[in-house]
Amino acid sequence: MRTIIELTDEQVAALKAICAREGISRAEAVRRAVDQYVDKAEGDREAARRAMDSAFGAWAKKGIDTDTYLDEIRSEWER
Repeated sequence: MRTIIELTDEQVAALKAICAREGISRAEAVRRAVDQYVDKAEGDREAARRAMDSAFGAWAKKGIDTDTYLDEIRSEWER
């Protein structure tokens, strides 16, 4: 799909240098950058999902009645 983007002069200069160094077109450089961004975003999302999965049910493993525990610590807040 074709798309139009606006870049700063600094971004254009840096992109031109990368393209020259790697012998690739500007379009190829942008595609690679988008691929890296998507991979990182998906990796971050997967890491967050794994963290949530590992935390799910953590209180059940402790053998603590959470309602009682929360009542106890909340009672410390009362004046």
